[in-house]
Parts: sequence; structure tokens; C-alpha cells
Amino acid sequence: MVSQDELKKQTGYRAVDDYVKSGMVVGLGTGSTAFFSVERLGQKLKSGELKDIVAIPTSVRTKEQAESLGIPLVTLDTHSKLDVAIDGADNVDPGFNLVKGGGGALLREKMVEMAADKFIVIVDESKLCDGLGPGFPIPVEITPFCHEHTIRAIAALPSCAGCKAALRMGSSSNNKKDGDEIAVTDNGNYIVDLHFTETIKNAPKMAADLKSLCGVVDHGIFSGMATAVICAGADGVVVKTPGTPGKKDKV
Repeated sequence: MVSQDELKKQTGYRAVDDYVKSGMVVGLGTGSTAFFSVERLGQKLKSGELKDIVAIPTSVRTKEQAESLGIPLVTLDTHSKLDVAIDGADNVDPGFNLVKGGGGALLREKMVEMAADKFIVIVDESKLCDGLGPGFPIPVEITPFCHEHTIRAIAALPSCAGCKAALRMGSSSNNKKDGDEIAVTDNGNYIVDLHFTETIKNAPKMAADLKSLCGVVDHGIFSGMATAVICAGADGVVVKTPGTPGKKDKV
């Protein structure tokens, strides 16, 4: 039986092999699946198979990994246009709406991935869902100033009806309570995780409502952004694009 880490590795390596060419500006995602795409990029640069690559990391820990592999790094300040960004997701629904931010890097991820010509999502089959909400809490990055007020305002949004809002505690890199201090993102903000027991009726509407709320920096709903989803399962790797059923490759 193929392990989950092996499935993650298959998708991370496949994304770099298929979508990254020499001379590109590449967005580097954050998380346990994106780790393997960064690893693969480092391997291909070291071997000389890829050249003249610069990359933009979406978190401090991705930056540290990339530096350790000798990947040249830049920022959006100097490179506002990316050729491709590769990152994982916590949930993917049939409409290619994503939940991201379980690892706490949602703001930087969204800034980088919105600037990319192509956004390649890499997941294993456990991340696929029929609808967003019950499968993974929706993270929302908020300002520390009057954060309790902002949390109440979020919970009061009609599009967020039924959610249980929980301030992330301990490490910002996961949504499990692993400490008594409020979790702080790389940007110095807090995260509130919205737990749902029922499927969100209109994820794009909820995304727009959250974004318009004063005190909210950004949220973990990524709608209309994915160019392709590379999904690995026990039967192989499937590449899905909006409007197509996907092509399966045996691995």
C-alpha cells in the first residue's frame, strides 16, 4: 500500500517535472505536500536540468528549505509576475474551490499564487471533497486589534451561518491547539478557524463577504484560481483541469 507521504511526493515531483521550465519565476507553496515540490526543484537545479530559475517562497519555513537547497529567491517587490506557482490544498471541491491555510501561510500563498500565470494544486486523494466546510475548517487571518470583535462579526455573517469560530492557539502552522498563547502568523496576525458541520452553500459568496469585513486580512477560500489539480491516489496520478474529468497516469 502506498503511503500518504509517497502520494504527496508523487504530486510534488510531477508538478515540477510538468510545469517548470528553465528561465521561469516560480512560486513555492507551504506545507507537507509543497515540501516535495520545493525538494524536486532543488534537485533539478543542482543537476543542471533546470537553469536560470528564481523562486518566491510563501512562508518563512519554505524560504529556509529553499535556501538550504540553493534555490535563488526573490520577492513580489522585484518580480510581480510569476510563470507558475505550485502548492497544496487542505480541501478541493468539484468546482475547484480550495481551502488553504491549515499551515497558517494563507495570506502569502494567496498573494503569490494570484500573481502567477498558472497555479498548480498538488494533493492526495484524501483532500478531495463533495463540498467545502465539514472536511476542513476555513482559516481566516485577522488583525490582532480588537480580534474578539472581528471574530463575532465573522460569525454573524449570514454566509457563515452555522460556523463555530475558534481562535487558533499555539503554533500557527496547524489548526490543533498545541499551546496556550494565541498563534501568530509570519505577518504578525491571528487566525480564526471556522468549523462547519454542513456544506457551505456558496463558497465564493462567503469568500467575498469575509474579504469585505473590516478586521479581516484574508481567508483560506481560493476560488477560481486553480489551473490544474494533480491528485495522487492508490491507482495512480490524475491531472484535473476545470471543465475536464482528468487524465489518469499509472505510477
